[in-house]
Amino acid sequence: MNDPLLKLSGLTKAYPGVVANNDVSFNIRAGEVHALLGENGAGKSTLVKTIYGLVKPDSGTMTLEGAPFTPAEPRVARAAGIAMVFQHFSLFEALDVAENVALGMENPPPMRDLAARIKEVSETYGLPLDPSRIVGDLSAGERQRVEIIRCLLQDPKVLIMDEPTSVLTPQEVEILFETLRKLQSEGTAILYISHKLEEIRALCDEATVLRLGEVVGTCDPRTSSAREMAELMVGGTLHVPEREIGESGETLMKIKGLSVASPAEFGTSLKGINLDIRAGDVIGIGGVAGNGQDELLAALSGEIRTPAGNIFFHDQDIGHHAPDLRRSLGICAAPEERMGHAAAPDMSLTENAALTGRKRKNLTKNGFIDWASARTFAEEIIERFDVRTPGTANAARSLSGGNLQKFVIGREILQDPQVLIVNQPTWGVDASAAAAIRQALLDLAAKGAAVIVISQDLDELMEISDYFAALNEGRLSPLRPAQGLTVDEVGLMLGGAHDMEVAHVDA
Repeated sequence: MNDPLLKLSGLTKAYPGVVANNDVSFNIRAGEVHALLGENGAGKSTLVKTIYGLVKPDSGTMTLEGAPFTPAEPRVARAAGIAMVFQHFSLFEALDVAENVALGMENPPPMRDLAARIKEVSETYGLPLDPSRIVGDLSAGERQRVEIIRCLLQDPKVLIMDEPTSVLTPQEVEILFETLRKLQSEGTAILYISHKLEEIRALCDEATVLRLGEVVGTCDPRTSSAREMAELMVGGTLHVPEREIGESGETLMKIKGLSVASPAEFGTSLKGINLDIRAGDVIGIGGVAGNGQDELLAALSGEIRTPAGNIFFHDQDIGHHAPDLRRSLGICAAPEERMGHAAAPDMSLTENAALTGRKRKNLTKNGFIDWASARTFAEEIIERFDVRTPGTANAARSLSGGNLQKFVIGREILQDPQVLIVNQPTWGVDASAAAAIRQALLDLAAKGAAVIVISQDLDELMEISDYFAALNEGRLSPLRPAQGLTVDEVGLMLGGAHDMEVAHVDA
């Protein structure tokens, strides 16, 4: 435990207009769970990609077990004992578990032997998996198990985990932590990235904090509070969202008996959804990933057209309205998948601002985009939501995940919608940015808009919601006032106990 297993010395990496890492140095020891903390854009992703062989540093060195370590590609890093579980899964839904695992191996054994090995390792580490199950039929937590088992079959010396709990239930998080503690006891070093600071405090032995690409401090998460760590990350006082509790206004949208088939082969169809959406309300909708969240947002935003008589806006049937027409009426949405769905990766931020803002921000003249106005709108988003980017000409894919999320959410809020539907608004976003996004949603509701927040972060939903409902297998529970709900009650609702006695909510 005394000598470092992995040593980083003076790592520097610059891109046009930004220094992602600047003279970054720290050590990771065998059997240590080491947290890497920082705001969005602080340089965490660049650093772990350097360790994993995806990025070549401009200067600096790494040593692994005392020997120089310069992986030219991930294959070299894996061979040396570095494994990584990415925030976004890289799995093929139409293939089974064993086939997906085999695709991540250099020289996979015969499929029968591999299936037996998967079963053995998964059970040993408390993450049981059936090698023959189709990945498209797995829950988000089970899919993460596939990614982890694929890494464990490499017998890694260092395991890098990037936001591993963002799609897990509280019960699945505890199972994951038990697995990581077992790996720790066996001498595996774990580099753990998360914006959930209470998790860091529960799991990690040491934390290195990055700010604007530089190491600004280290701390012991076991003795530091979440607020202390957050303020070290941002270099200032952390703002806590505040809201004024007001009366609900008129009903803006009404969903009546909405049943619609999912367009995705492994999606979840909606079944008999009923919901009244009123001005000034923040409605929190919770659920384990894959229970119809994407389909609900798509149906409300117009990506999925619905039968007549299911969705009304100001008493007008809008089930057949396309997204553009719904936006012009005042219904905006921000889907969960930011890269490729909420934003076009290779388009500039100006172009991405114009994609959804052209109607409500009047960004077209005589059928042509007014690029000066679009650029001004993009600049407003960047300034108001503290998006870290060199400028509006940069492509969406050049932003860190958290900064792109701030841009997408800001783009929708600044269109002053009457109804805003957002899915996972603070996924992968640091504590300071998450607080700012939540405050912006509360401010929008205070101005009289209705806000529907679909999220797997129950703490987030309880913090900002007036009413709470749970999605389970495409069914939505009745709304309940969020204030006073217990963890046990929420857990029952998430598990499908929708017939429990509920408080009446006057329309």
